[in-house]
Amino acid sequence: MFRLLRLSPAWITAPDLEDLRQTTEEFTLVIRDLAELQERIRLLNEEIAAQLGEQTNRSLFMLTIVTVLALPINIVAGLLGMNVGGIPLADSPYGFAVVAVIVVSFTVLAVWFAFRRRD
Repeated sequence: MFRLLRLSPAWITAPDLEDLRQTTEEFTLVIRDLAELQERIRLLNEEIAAQLGEQTNRSLFMLTIVTVLALPINIVAGLLGMNVGGIPLADSPYGFAVVAVIVVSFTVLAVWFAFRRRD
C-alpha cells in the first residue's frame, strides 16, 4: 500500500489518492492495535499459566502432606496386620496405648517436619 502511495499510477486522481492515504493510515493503526492486543493476550496467557502452575504445586504439596501424615499409621497397620507370632506388646495391658502413642508421636513429628519446611 505504501509503495502504491509513493509511486502512484497516473490514473489515480488526487482525491482518490488522499482517500487511499487516509485508509492506509487507519489500516496501519488497526494493525498496530492488533499487535498490541496480541502482546497483551500473550502476557495474560503467561500469567494464567503461572497461576495454574502455582495452584497445581499447592495441590501436590497438600497431597504430599496428607500422604506423609498417613505414613506412620499405614506402617504400623501393615506391621500389626501380619499373621506372625511375636507381635510386640501383645501380652501387655498397655500395648495398644504404647503403639498409639508411638504412631501419634511419629505423625506429629511428620507434621512438624512438613510445615517447618514450608515456612
